[in-house]
Amino acid sequence: MDKKNTRIRRSRKARAKMRELKVDRLSIHRTSQHTYAQIISSDNSILVAVSTLQAEVKAKVKNAGNIAAATIVGNMVAEKAKEKGIESVAFDRSGFKYHGRVKALADGARDSGLNF
Repeated sequence: MDKKNTRIRRSRKARAKMRELKVDRLSIHRTSQHTYAQIISSDNSILVAVSTLQAEVKAKVKNAGNIAAATIVGNMVAEKAKEKGIESVAFDRSGFKYHGRVKALADGARDSGLNF
């Protein structure tokens, strides 16, 4: 198995449990250059989406592929979620290790008031 297929296989278990519990989930994806975060409802519709490709995030960061950018994405997704009335979500790390940018995004969202 290659690295990508292994990561996707790991993510399936967590997503299956979230689907069973019918909770909104904060799903993240990271590439070498960008970080993406979405809050997805239990019926698979996207409620909030933020990424380092958006102009408002680009204005705040110099490099979009680092921990500082991930923290800003986490803060912004939490602020937008609170505007929509979302207080609590399940954290879907998409099979990525809870380390580095993934952890920074989660901490940024928690600092801005999102519970998970």
